Order: sequence, then C-alpha cells, then structure tokens
Amino acid sequence: MLTNPRPLTGARAALSLKQEYEEFILQRIEEFKDQLARSELLTIADEAVRELEMGSDDQLVLTEVLVLEQVDRLIMRRLNLPTHRRWRDRHLRLRRAQREPTHWGLDPDTPLQRFVTPGFEDETALVVGGGVAPAAFYLASHGRDVLLIDSELTAVEGAEARAAGEALATHFQALVVHLGTWIPDVRPGLAVLDPATLTTLESPRRLDVIEELKRRTPAGGTHLILPSEQADGVTSLAPEAMQTYYSDWSLERPRRRGQLRWFLATRP
Repeated sequence: MLTNPRPLTGARAALSLKQEYEEFILQRIEEFKDQLARSELLTIADEAVRELEMGSDDQLVLTEVLVLEQVDRLIMRRLNLPTHRRWRDRHLRLRRAQREPTHWGLDPDTPLQRFVTPGFEDETALVVGGGVAPAAFYLASHGRDVLLIDSELTAVEGAEARAAGEALATHFQALVVHLGTWIPDVRPGLAVLDPATLTTLESPRRLDVIEELKRRTPAGGTHLILPSEQADGVTSLAPEAMQTYYSDWSLERPRRRGQLRWFLATRP
C-alpha cells in the first residue's frame, strides 16, 4: 500500500524508455529485498563483498555504495531480470496491447478514449473504487497519472499488484481511504466512480462523498460512472440511480438495449 504518495499536482516529465527500464529494475530489486529476512540480506551482502574482493586489485576500497551496487547486481542475476534490449522489445509490445480498451475488459467504444488524447497529459485522474480499476490501468497505459482510492486494503493491494505486473507503476498510485472521512488533496479533471464501492456506504455518507468530489472538480471537469465488477454479497447501485446526484450537471447517457451503459456528468 502506498504510504507516501507522489505529489498530485499534474503529470511529471515523461520518462525515456531507458529511465522506465531503470525504474522497473529498481522496483523489482526493492520488492525482492522486502521479502527477505535480515539474515538472508546479510548473506547476499557477504557474497557481494567476496565477489568484489576476487575481482579487484588490492587498492580497491570497499565502500558501502560499491557493496550496495554489487548486491543489486547479484539480485538481478537471481531474478533473471531482462537486459534493456529484451525489456524494451517486450515493453513496446505490451504497451501497444494495453492501449486497446479490450485488453482491460472495457468496451471497445469506452468513453475513456476521449481522455487519453493530447491535452489531458497534465491532469491527474482520480478513480474511486477497485471495481473500476481497469479504467485506471487503461488511463495509466496512455501516460496519464492516476490515483485509485478504495476503502478495502485487499482492493488496493490487488490493483497495485496488477499495475506492477503490467509495468504501469510509473503512472499509477493507490491509497486506502476511508470514504466519507477523508479524500486526498486532488482536483480531478476526470473522476471515474465505482457504483459497487459507493453502495457499501450509507446513503448520507455516499452523498457526502459525491458532493465533496463534485466540489473539488473544476469547471468543465467530468465524472464517469461505469458499471463495475461487483464484490461478493454486494448489490451495486445501477448507473441510473447515480444520476440523481448530478441533477445540476450536464449529463451524457448512452444506452444499449434500453439499459444505461454508463454516464458522463460534466460540471458547468
């Protein structure tokens, strides 16, 4: 779970493929270290010292920095992490697939496509609820910074794991937030809401959450209410029921076979 979120004041400078690769390697190494007991990590450090001593002349001073770098190299070998060239080829293929909505189980004509065109790069998107995490991944794959919040630790950890596995951590953050009590300091030009998550809140608190999100959304900003993956035992609000919260906003409501598929609410 993210405990020290990055600043949410807009997109950061785009990383080069080389920088993305270095961040990918660093993340994998740190994840591996976090799983080790202290004794295991010290054993690797001892091995690193021995390798440095065998491969150097007597003049080498074994500084802490040198040992830490060698530890990272040993872990890279143990994890069989890819070279930059192999990672780049796989990464580019993966990105092409990720930028298709169907990769995430989204409709081919999802309205999210409107929000990954040029002009939205400097805006952080807010995704409320793990049931619409695919929307967060889709936006992140197009280079938009995304913050996902959910009340459940398991939902946040699952989203983080998926983002890491899809090499999207550069643009993705997730926080456990007790909805109705606190919301991170962000003014989202786009907020994607999960009806199933909001269903778990009592009606007054649900209203408070939506009104707070509306208040923080700048003029011209949009809330997208998508059908979500329902949690076990939770009967989700239908998108139709959510419309009542946006009677003072402009609504776009496409339908399929008489049912509301999703709706967009835009602040005047």
